[in-house]
Amino acid sequence: MHAIITTLPGDGIGPEVIAEGVRALDAVAARFGHQFTIRSALLGGCAIDATGTALPEETLTLARESDAVLLGAVGGPKWDNPAAKVRPEQGLLGIRKALGLFANLRPVSIHPRLIAASPLRPERLEGVARLVVRELTGGIYFGEKGRDTQANGEESAFDECVNTSSEIERIVRAAAQMARGRRNKLTSVDKANVLETSRLWRSVTTRVMRDEFPDIQLDHMLVDACAMHLIRRPADFDVIVTENMFGDILTDEASMLAGSMGMLPSASLGAAGEGTRRIGLYEPIHGSAPDIAGKGIANPMATVLSVALLLRYSLGLEEEARAVEAAVNATADAGIVTGDIAAPGEQARSTTEVGQAIADRIVG
Repeated sequence: MHAIITTLPGDGIGPEVIAEGVRALDAVAARFGHQFTIRSALLGGCAIDATGTALPEETLTLARESDAVLLGAVGGPKWDNPAAKVRPEQGLLGIRKALGLFANLRPVSIHPRLIAASPLRPERLEGVARLVVRELTGGIYFGEKGRDTQANGEESAFDECVNTSSEIERIVRAAAQMARGRRNKLTSVDKANVLETSRLWRSVTTRVMRDEFPDIQLDHMLVDACAMHLIRRPADFDVIVTENMFGDILTDEASMLAGSMGMLPSASLGAAGEGTRRIGLYEPIHGSAPDIAGKGIANPMATVLSVALLLRYSLGLEEEARAVEAAVNATADAGIVTGDIAAPGEQARSTTEVGQAIADRIVG
């Protein structure tokens, strides 16, 4: 197979972890006989510095011409001004929208060596293997925004939240299809006791599941209850589907179950294309971590696991995806890990050492 992959290293530790993702892709190409053309482009703060915009047109062109996009992270203190007209996060939101990426997948599973690092008791982590499917193109993040000052000097601000039935239908279908290959259980999360957008979400979800997926168990849960039960009984969940902002918050909360954000990947997918392939943007869920940038201590495992998702969902290479995941697990089992997941007294390895160990363990 020949595939074109665009990397967006971004800011902070982004370039460091993306380098290890590329190393993994090179290993897959060599072991399985593929050819990957890998290109790099600017996104986020580095793009603002170079071009004045967080999403240059050249980056968007390269991404549209690619089979998949691999992202590091964007943002940092240098650009951390919420009042700024141009911000790194605009690049991320912009590329998701431009590529039609509507479904964000965040799988959470617990590696045995991370159980001690989790804030939860070990018995609550048994059997945790959960997937959160988050809608990416609607909701409050993309609604109209504004500020006003009244005659008496009091300021006000608004953020409009809009969801459409078609947006809800396609994300629920995507989540239900994934639930069908797992435990046939789907939990839909909303705030239907307060928000009209959530009442629409609940009614559309109920209709789609009743008419198209009667074999899947559907549960509705309010977002505040879900936040509590994710900690109280995380193993009860399988696939969770929810709107944009709720999904953003819940997935960061859920990442703490695994003990480290450095182990969790994500995929943002568009509509299915030919066969099993679909355009996607893949990234670790952690941020740019500017406080450790350049120190060679960032954990590359989430980025390499994002490469596995890229192989699975955009290139249709399931065997190769499993090989990458197995290599990450084998590397962790061997104790070749960065300091964030190293056990007390265990030697912490560098970003490059961990990345090379993973690449060496990718076998066909």
